[in-house]
Amino acid sequence: MAVVDTARAHAQAVLRIRGLALAAAALPAAAAAVLLAGRFTGRLGAPGSPDAAGWDAARWVLGAVAALTLLVAGLAARTYRRAVPPQTPAVPIARGQAPELYRLIDELADRLEVPAPSAIALTPDCDSWLEDVPPPRPARRSRRADHEQPAPVLVIGSPFLWWMRAGELRALLAPVVAGTAAAADPEIAAARRFLRALDASLDAAPASGLVCAPPEGPRPARRGPAGLTDRITRRLLGACRGHAAELERAVAGWASEQAREVDYGLRIAAQEQVGLAYAGWDRLLTRVALPAWRLGRHPAHLNAGVVAALTELSRRDRLADGYSSRLGDRPACDLLEEPGAVDAAVSRLAAELFFGRPASGAWRELEWADYPVEVVDAGWRARAAELQSALDRLAPQARPGAPTLTRLLVRLAEGDGERLAAALTAQLARTTAPAPLLEPVRSGRDVLVDHVTAMVCCASVDTAGAVPGLDWLDGPVLQLGGVRRTDLAEPVAQAVEQGQDGPLRAWLDAAGVRLEKPVRL
Repeated sequence: MAVVDTARAHAQAVLRIRGLALAAAALPAAAAAVLLAGRFTGRLGAPGSPDAAGWDAARWVLGAVAALTLLVAGLAARTYRRAVPPQTPAVPIARGQAPELYRLIDELADRLEVPAPSAIALTPDCDSWLEDVPPPRPARRSRRADHEQPAPVLVIGSPFLWWMRAGELRALLAPVVAGTAAAADPEIAAARRFLRALDASLDAAPASGLVCAPPEGPRPARRGPAGLTDRITRRLLGACRGHAAELERAVAGWASEQAREVDYGLRIAAQEQVGLAYAGWDRLLTRVALPAWRLGRHPAHLNAGVVAALTELSRRDRLADGYSSRLGDRPACDLLEEPGAVDAAVSRLAAELFFGRPASGAWRELEWADYPVEVVDAGWRARAAELQSALDRLAPQARPGAPTLTRLLVRLAEGDGERLAAALTAQLARTTAPAPLLEPVRSGRDVLVDHVTAMVCCASVDTAGAVPGLDWLDGPVLQLGGVRRTDLAEPVAQAVEQGQDGPLRAWLDAAGVRLEKPVRL
């Protein structure tokens, strides 16, 4: 096939660049060896000849250049050999944990006539790919290991496994599994290993302590031998960049052609579910999981939650039309022996990956049934306490006031919204750490609106019989009289942004909320 030849041609081009670099490193040494051989044979600068002094000087200069070149080449080779390409955080799935899933993938590889992946892992992301097995440490490498590279690991996005049917998952993974053919090609595999070693040598940096830390900007330029190695690496990467991009493009085309005859029609339908799963997963993380993570709790079954979220979406929106017709098919998570245990492991990884380390230092597992009380109510009361502290700081000479809505509404009506927002923002900057991978940048007014809403919800629960609730698409909600109240945002925004507390007072009066009663913090 043309795409196969194209992929191999670009892999060979990368290997030629590697060979030229090796030749350039060896050339001064080879020239110095020729001059030394000429000295001993008497053909170049024999002792006593008129040009002996000149040839001797050339030997010394070229010998020094050769030694320096070999030293730099040795340092670069040592750096590349020790560089460890980054591995995507994932939960490995042993064959005993999912024999049916392994059987499905093995049968798919047989139909595609490609090597089967060596293992399967799940990642909390809406994507799937092949990831090469990291090579063994240099001290333990054997001659056999240099020639036999294990098949790559198939990394599957966990939301796909819970949302998709087994047939849809097989169709979706066909082009991914077909990529093992390229990974088994010796020239393509060698070119990829060389490129990964170059990338890893530049990206090597001390660990930050998080599973996946946000980027902190470009790494400072190194000096000395390390800086020289970095410059050589950048030159090599620059020379290989075009061939590397074309290599991966050709490999993707190769895999797509191989998978075309396997479940092609079903794959089109599965691609529609990919977008739906991505939307549901993103919403679940930002609206539902993030409030729990802020409190040091990690929901133990995020993947089951995304199914609930998308099921709810199917009731509200036509994006999920046809969901009921899919219920008769077997869900892909049934291919796991213990879906709940795997879901818990992936959910814990998602918390560490997208949020980091909780303020308490350790995660506590959370069941969905406990979410309204332990996350929604607790989160409201934590924000109400922060708002009360900011109110106290606005009048440092006065005695701290009671945490009542009356006190808050008076301040907002007096036009203290801007001062209160600034005090609250400064307080949160000192006491809380944001989750940069999920949280958008919010203004001080947005933060104040969020905290005033929390204060109102706490008062509604304490005095009007309201209860905290969980909406799979919107996260924490307030339920009053068994009905979700969605009309609170506008009066709160008017009170914060314009100092007009009349609409909010009317809403509180209609809901039966007592303004003068202190909120339980």
